Amino acid sequence: MNQKRLGRTDLYVNPVGLGCMGLSHAYGDAVSHDEAIEFLKKSFKTGYNFFDTAEVYVGKTSDGKISNNEELLGLAIESFRGDIVIASKFGIGIGENSLVPDSSPETIRKSINATLKRLNIDCLDLYYQHRIDSKVEPETVAGEMQKLIDEGLIKAWGISEANEEYLRKANDVCSVTAIQNRYSMLARWHENLFPVCEELNITFVAFSPMANGFLTGMYNQNSTFDKSDYRNDMAQYTPEGFKSAQKLTDLLKSIADDKNATSAQISLAWMMCKKDYIIPIPGTTSLKNMESNLKAASVKMSSNEISEIDELLDNLDVPVFGGH
Repeated sequence: MNQKRLGRTDLYVNPVGLGCMGLSHAYGDAVSHDEAIEFLKKSFKTGYNFFDTAEVYVGKTSDGKISNNEELLGLAIESFRGDIVIASKFGIGIGENSLVPDSSPETIRKSINATLKRLNIDCLDLYYQHRIDSKVEPETVAGEMQKLIDEGLIKAWGISEANEEYLRKANDVCSVTAIQNRYSMLARWHENLFPVCEELNITFVAFSPMANGFLTGMYNQNSTFDKSDYRNDMAQYTPEGFKSAQKLTDLLKSIADDKNATSAQISLAWMMCKKDYIIPIPGTTSLKNMESNLKAASVKMSSNEISEIDELLDNLDVPVFGGH
């Protein structure tokens, strides 16, 4: 499997990473501790070597136990820590009805110390600012990241949901290795950052690469979710969303059938074949889907096939969570 380099660092990862969030957070009850740890171990054995977590990924299992994603990952990787790259994030808390950004230097310092302890490691490979904090200048955040690098607490840093202005200002102070932005066939508003990534040699890590599962073809307008599942409030999971995306889902299935692949694999291959610096990090709690997602790296798509999908997307108006 051809590995991809993260920015200008000496960190190399396989083409598909694992988003660990869903094991603990956002998609209903958290997976039990033992099941989550076993799942992470099996992910490594399957071929994953790029694991993505965050300090805010915390939930409860069905029996009421707290599930901390960083702690679970820390327990799971004890025997193979030297063979993987770990990314985590700082800078947001969960408010009553919204995310609360906080990227003050004091908070960053507390966050990294707590993250290292939960992961049971001395140095984190990649540390993202989870969301931009309008109260703190990008130069200030970048300056603190440089201190963490100099102190050996992190190897590299990145920004999640970055915009060009913020990214450039931050990069002038401390080289940014990666951005982690929402990107999928239904979330293309960050494509304007492609030239910036190419210019500055920054990796684009795509979260929610299948539009929170919508592009897998596994759901329809009659699908239901646990009451605490975020998809209950996502625009694509409405009758209007399914209807307006029908042409796309039909095309994905057609291409998938031709390539003996799945719609999910085509949605991942589409972005990986479009730009070689894009690394999707799909999340799942299914062993079957986890194995299938990694195999998307071997699905080849031509420029004509990618253009056919893009042309259809240009003329679709699908309501989607997070849309601009």
